[in-house]
Amino acid sequence: MVRARSKAPTARRKKRTRKLTKGFRLARHNLYRQAIVTLIRARAFSYRDRKVKKRDFRRLWIIRINAACRMRGLRYSEFIHGLQLAMVALDRKSLSEIAIHDPATFDQLVNIAREKLPKPQAAAAKA
Repeated sequence: MVRARSKAPTARRKKRTRKLTKGFRLARHNLYRQAIVTLIRARAFSYRDRKVKKRDFRRLWIIRINAACRMRGLRYSEFIHGLQLAMVALDRKSLSEIAIHDPATFDQLVNIAREKLPKPQAAAAKA
C-alpha cells in the first residue's frame, strides 16, 4: 500500500498562512513558525481593538459634546438629562456631529434641554 504523505495539504496550509502574513516585516512573513505566532497575535489584537475602537469613539463624542455644552454654559450631564426629559432621541455620535458642523441647531438643542431641566429650588428657598 502506498504511504499517505501530507505534502499537498501542508503546502496549502503554509501557503494560506504566508498569504495572510503578507506585509509583515522581516522573517515574520516568510518563516512559517514565526509567521504563525505573529498571525495569532495579530488576530488577537484585531479582535480586542474592534471592541476598544467603540469605547474610544464614544469617549471622543462625549468630550466633544461636553466642550460644546460648556461653551454654552451647561454641563454634559445636565444636557443629556435635559434631552432625555424632552424626549429627544439623538445618539452621542449625532450630537457630536451637530455640535461641530451645525452650531445653530446645537444651540436649539441646548435651549430645549435647559428648558426641561428642573429649576433648583434649594437656592430659591434661601433667597
